[in-house]
Amino acid sequence: MVQGAYDSEDSIDSWTLTPEDHVRIAGKSRDNRLAFAVLLLFFRANGRFPEVAEIHPSIVALVAQQLGVDTGPIADQAWQGRTGKRHRAEIRILFGFREPTVADGEAMVAWLRDHAVAHSHDPEHLTATLKVHCRSCSIEPPTPDRIERIVRAATHSYEERFCQSIRDRLTPGTRARLEALLQPPDPESKVDEAVELSPSASATINLLRDDPGRASVKSLHQEMTRLDLVRRLELPPDLFDHTPTQELERYRQRVAVEASFELRRHPEPLRLTWLAAFAYVRGRAITDGLVELLIEIIHHIGARAERKVERELLEDLKRVTGKQTLLFELAEVALAHPEGIVREVVFPVVGEQTLRDLVRERKATGPTYRTTLRTVIRNSYSGHYRQVVPKLVETLTFRSNNEVHQPVISALELVKRYADTRLRFFPVEENIPLSVVRGLWREAVVETDTRGRSRVNRITYEICVLEALREQLRCKEIWVVGANRYRNPDEDLPADFEAQRTVYYQALNLPLEADRFVIGLQEKMRKALHTFDAGLARNFGVRINEKAGGWISVTPLTAQPEPINLAALKAEIAEAWPMTSLLDMLKETDLRLNFTDVLRSPTAYETLDRAILRPRLLLCLHGIGTNAGLQRMNAAQHGATYKDLVYVRRRYITADQLRQAIATVTNGTLIARNPAIWGEGTTACASDSKHFGAWDQNLTTQWHVRYGGRGIMIYWHVERKSLCIHSQLKSPSSSEVAAMIEGVIRHCTEMSIDRQYVDSHGQSEVAFAFCHLLGFDLLPRLKAIHIQRLYRPESGRPEAYEHLQPILTRPLDWDLIRRQYDQMVKYATALRLGTAETEAILRRFTRSNVQHPTYKALAELGKAIKTLFLCRYLHEETLRREIHEGLNVIEHWNGANDFVFFARRGELASNRTEDHELSMLSLHLLQNCMVYINTLMMQQVLSRPHWAERLTTTDLRALTPLIWEHVNPYGRFELNMETRLDLSPNGP
Repeated sequence: MVQGAYDSEDSIDSWTLTPEDHVRIAGKSRDNRLAFAVLLLFFRANGRFPEVAEIHPSIVALVAQQLGVDTGPIADQAWQGRTGKRHRAEIRILFGFREPTVADGEAMVAWLRDHAVAHSHDPEHLTATLKVHCRSCSIEPPTPDRIERIVRAATHSYEERFCQSIRDRLTPGTRARLEALLQPPDPESKVDEAVELSPSASATINLLRDDPGRASVKSLHQEMTRLDLVRRLELPPDLFDHTPTQELERYRQRVAVEASFELRRHPEPLRLTWLAAFAYVRGRAITDGLVELLIEIIHHIGARAERKVERELLEDLKRVTGKQTLLFELAEVALAHPEGIVREVVFPVVGEQTLRDLVRERKATGPTYRTTLRTVIRNSYSGHYRQVVPKLVETLTFRSNNEVHQPVISALELVKRYADTRLRFFPVEENIPLSVVRGLWREAVVETDTRGRSRVNRITYEICVLEALREQLRCKEIWVVGANRYRNPDEDLPADFEAQRTVYYQALNLPLEADRFVIGLQEKMRKALHTFDAGLARNFGVRINEKAGGWISVTPLTAQPEPINLAALKAEIAEAWPMTSLLDMLKETDLRLNFTDVLRSPTAYETLDRAILRPRLLLCLHGIGTNAGLQRMNAAQHGATYKDLVYVRRRYITADQLRQAIATVTNGTLIARNPAIWGEGTTACASDSKHFGAWDQNLTTQWHVRYGGRGIMIYWHVERKSLCIHSQLKSPSSSEVAAMIEGVIRHCTEMSIDRQYVDSHGQSEVAFAFCHLLGFDLLPRLKAIHIQRLYRPESGRPEAYEHLQPILTRPLDWDLIRRQYDQMVKYATALRLGTAETEAILRRFTRSNVQHPTYKALAELGKAIKTLFLCRYLHEETLRREIHEGLNVIEHWNGANDFVFFARRGELASNRTEDHELSMLSLHLLQNCMVYINTLMMQQVLSRPHWAERLTTTDLRALTPLIWEHVNPYGRFELNMETRLDLSPNGP
């Protein structure tokens, strides 16, 4: 029972004395009754005795009122003295509890080790679990210090036992090869030559730490070499089958932050386990990287060939108008002068240049274009990429769970068998799956040999197979053994779904019966369509006409009135806190919320004192979050050098811990808000992406057509008062729908989201379906609103909804939804539980996989939910304005990115994806800190007498804490931990 819960009705009930309690308390002296009653009631509810600070004064008053005694401070003697000890002993006997012994402590260590540590290493969680266990055993929990020692001992004991078990499962040869990772590489090894290892490299393990570069033959060679290095370790395939993912990630981070000489100092079981886990995780990541490289290279071969051919033919392409007239004139002059000379008869009527233009147009638009494109693609593949792509296909093992795609698997096996030959055609006796040949290559893959027989050209067929492989890999109909994101899609689903089916349906608040689900949706659609149809005559902002087979016209929203007092508010803030340093805002937020406490080393112990570490962490976060870099941070006043900051950044700042720090600041801001100013807690959120320039030697950085440059996308989730609750690093070609869903279900704040605003790129029919199944409304601002269509809830009523006829289309296939209902819920549960990455799950439901039955059902369900949304969106101007305002907030957030992330023109100056993610999260943290401090500043200014009742409704609507007129991110970065910002009427 915690202090913050004392105001609830359940808590008050637990603090109510029974008649038996009154009889028992009556035997105590009047001065001791209140203390005894509080101890009694608290022990009954919690199975332990409280500390004085845990007892809220309102509870003391409630208990005193029941006893009829005066409310006042509880005497120390009655609480902790001999009287208190006697009272505690009596209460223990009453409830059948006893104090813990030394033997109990040892038993607690063993119990935690065997039953709790395997599921979580979090000390708070283990402490809470231990207290519950003590209560079930009728043992009073030990003191907090002793519980901390028990938890540490249990964790350490579990680690030793687990690492010893892993070590025992490794063969002597595997152990030796793992140990060799910490030694300098062999100068004569072909591994070193493949990755161009620097002579200064201290250990072979450094080969495994780098990300794959951009899509190229060189990157493929390097990644295959790294994968070969992992495979040569010969780790047992099931070594970590029952180890939680977070545990493997913890071991990987441990190896990532320690130098090789530090790792060699650890006991052998720990060292080998960490190295094996690191190699296992990196092996899966490298396999994913190889698949990504394969997909990108196959795409590049075709895309570059198209650009080259189009550039060459575009010079020859000249549209000739009036072709029919020219044809008539040519026919007329040819018939009039059948024996004439072309130059003398035809050219005077149709000029020579016009005829040349006709020929060029035909070449550029006819079969010549396809033939030329095929030739360029084939030459590019055979002359450059074929040196490595067949080797990659042979290195990876491809599988498919769908019989429809087995021809691609068979074709891959055929390609592997003949990869090292110099044959032009496959042998006649081979059974060649031609169903994989599509589109551009259908008329070119089969040629005629010298004997007049139809033969399949081997190189051309390889290109066809690779293109088919790329399409099926992208939608995960074909998966790769040993991968993570591209693993068997059946592993993405919860394995215990059938056993826990009822629980999972209840968690999503969905009915178990498909009929109930369908009937409910049909009724909602009828009601929404009727409401929209009936109100259309009075809906002056929306018009529907017959243009283009049904056209929706929506009148743009009128501008809201300008707030009249916000300029004065900003001016007063700038006067009270002129040119506030962004670094001081970061520092003040940490001094109030202690978010740097979550930034800890993955190692067992920390040698740096927190008083020394704290300013270094703040300097690192500021340098990364502004893109200024660590070298520009003035750390000398704290006795630190640039190398010290690099050490702190490498050892203490990770993506997961930064997300925890962001959650701390976000939750602190939500708590600090004054409801009279900001309103009650919001449940709405907007999401959108922003483009950042970045160096392109990795797979995440891509060329963006819309922004005309290379870079990455950061996808933000911002609530309506400018507080960002989640951020994601994405490649420009990745799905915004997956990013939207990921942010709603994975944000680590206390905010509950029931509405999500997006633009046109963040929505799709599948997105509507999943959002409905997951329990929140998707509210997009549709750019192409004029071409939208409404679906009918039932067949047999073509005359229904008279005014909507131009935009009504076919009835929905409810039987398909019924048949696939269970599968759809299973995928929604996988998204909720995070059994796989959101984008990895949604890969299966793209238009390239239109034959997937669950995809068809999701698309059909999405049409129903989208129809409901469109009816509301078109009927209610307030909803359209709400969505528009929500998206304006995130556009304002994107504008602030340029102010905070100002250095190097906002370009991410690193080739490592991990560095990009840390920059993104540091920017997120820094900007949220600015919002937190601005919130406190605004509340302090608005508490002044002359602001009482001054803000109008319009002012409150437009009020945002995301302002920066008074903030200075530039200049010398001085950090003084002794000074504070005055953010309260009485000082800090």
